[in-house]
Amino acid sequence: MRRIEQIDPAQGPEMAAPFPALPAGDFDGLIASSAAAWHVDKALVKAVVANESAFNSRATSATGAQGLMQLEPATAGQLGVTDAYDPAQNVNGGTRYIRGLLDRFRGDVPLAIAAYNAGPGAVEKYGGIPPYAETRAYVENVLESYRRYKLRP
Repeated sequence: MRRIEQIDPAQGPEMAAPFPALPAGDFDGLIASSAAAWHVDKALVKAVVANESAFNSRATSATGAQGLMQLEPATAGQLGVTDAYDPAQNVNGGTRYIRGLLDRFRGDVPLAIAAYNAGPGAVEKYGGIPPYAETRAYVENVLESYRRYKLRP
């Protein structure tokens, strides 16, 4: 997964850890059900969605990642996602991917999040969070959002 380029150029490509207040029910139920199905903390899924797409289900990155959880087309295909812009498919697929990363990195959330951004191979190559500025900022932002969502779901 790659950080999205903001669709609104006035917003700029860089942003601090997003923590938007959503209208009740926008994606909370979908996130909660996918999180429960894949045994992933819903606050973590919500933090990834916030940082990947700022809750924009039509978001597309410069590299072609799509939807709420910014699934790359190849990854989406491997996860059985046929329409990455469909919020239900996207969140289910992205949450399943996080579950796999958490399993691969023995429950280490920062490593799983780094792998979500830079790929699991990069995390394994460096034996931890890769030394990429984008990935380090991404991990920091997701973890900050995660902390906030755990405090105030």
